[in-house]
Amino acid sequence: MSLDKDVRSAAETILSCKSATVISHIDADGISSESILSQAISRAGIPVRSIYIRQLDPLTLHEIPDDDSLKIFSDFGSGQQTMLQEKGIRPKDVVIIDHHVSQPADAGYLEVNCLLHGFEKMSAAGVAYLVAREMDEINRDLAKLAVIGNIGDMMDRETLKLSGPAHEILSDGVGYGNVEVLEHDLNIYGISTRPLPNALAYSDDIDIPGVSHDPDGARRFLERIGIKSVSANRWPVWESLSFDEKQTVVCSIIDQMMAFEKNLDRLFADHYLFPDESKIQATLRNASEYATLLNSCGRWKRPELGGAICRGDRVTAYREAEQMLKNHRTKIREVMEYITDTGVSELSHLLYIHVGDRFPDTIVGIGAGMSLSRLNPEKPILIMCEDSLDPSKTKISMRTKPEVVDKGVDLQKALCVACERFDGSSGGGHRIAAGAFIPREAEREFIEDVNRIIKQQYAQKSSDSC
Repeated sequence: MSLDKDVRSAAETILSCKSATVISHIDADGISSESILSQAISRAGIPVRSIYIRQLDPLTLHEIPDDDSLKIFSDFGSGQQTMLQEKGIRPKDVVIIDHHVSQPADAGYLEVNCLLHGFEKMSAAGVAYLVAREMDEINRDLAKLAVIGNIGDMMDRETLKLSGPAHEILSDGVGYGNVEVLEHDLNIYGISTRPLPNALAYSDDIDIPGVSHDPDGARRFLERIGIKSVSANRWPVWESLSFDEKQTVVCSIIDQMMAFEKNLDRLFADHYLFPDESKIQATLRNASEYATLLNSCGRWKRPELGGAICRGDRVTAYREAEQMLKNHRTKIREVMEYITDTGVSELSHLLYIHVGDRFPDTIVGIGAGMSLSRLNPEKPILIMCEDSLDPSKTKISMRTKPEVVDKGVDLQKALCVACERFDGSSGGGHRIAAGAFIPREAEREFIEDVNRIIKQQYAQKSSDSC
């Protein structure tokens, strides 16, 4: 079967059902996936309800309704098919739309998974969009949400742009008119909302001497090259600069980095803007910040707010989500500062830290990823915390840099392999970001196993290169 055939089968199954339940993950990819699917199903005149689940596991299986509706699992399900079979869910009642590693069950569930067809750089939202478009061409307006899901799940992280089917979906959004592309632009986060000194100082990817990790230094740098604040303590955002001003900033950054022999490989990236969004609600102006807003809703147990925003609510849901986003950023900053202030333990190929129950388990991975630029970026970081749903478990989150992935490291594989010998453990994710749940008593052995596996991955990459 090809991906196109799988997409067609899913679309036909959904269009022939009498009612549907979309069961989706709580992150930006899951929320945007749910919104794409539920809108497409509703437009087809089929009754649909949605359920968000943090993790599809034995503790959350009871949330799946025991009724005759078609259950559409989005952004998970591929790796939990045996669990669904054991629960007694019939194959005719299931469609799985996913992009994670698949572990098929004997039941033979209908699964649309881009990874099965060799497409690694597309998220579940991308797959959901392909199904929605196959259901009806009217759903092309939903390509915008697929872009958000792809960016939220870092499908552009390694190559600094969307590629493959995800880029084809992007083209649909551009053709429809609700997506614009800024190609080969400065690789910073917050181009629509972040004061420029902060955007430069806190870029995860580029190391600018005298600017990175130093907002005051960034302000002095900008003033020196003629970019000034709009008023006292109010700086422009990157999106608002003129072409000439952007050229001045970029050329000056290149000069600064070259003077200190810094690598320029990750200086430029594509950005994805949404011209149909108001500049007043600037958080929704580009894909990366929109995705952060959705993530904040999901991580703080209000994914339905994110879903409402994806459906167009720019009043009640948006206002609540903005407040949630402020809290989200504050807490992530606290995680990052705790990691850098406390310090991490270090093994030969791994950094690790345990934060106990100090922070919600839904955000520690994000904070760990942001702290990497202040630690040893050559090694992945593994952060542990207590699992809020099961106190007998420890939640593991891992993050690394694209340069480390290029050297052969695959965090998803490392965690899955390490989980194999510990009963009650499970892992999944992607090469650059992954997670797992393990028994609390297995923490030390697990860390040592992950370190050993990553060491083997480095060695295998080196061997393959010879």
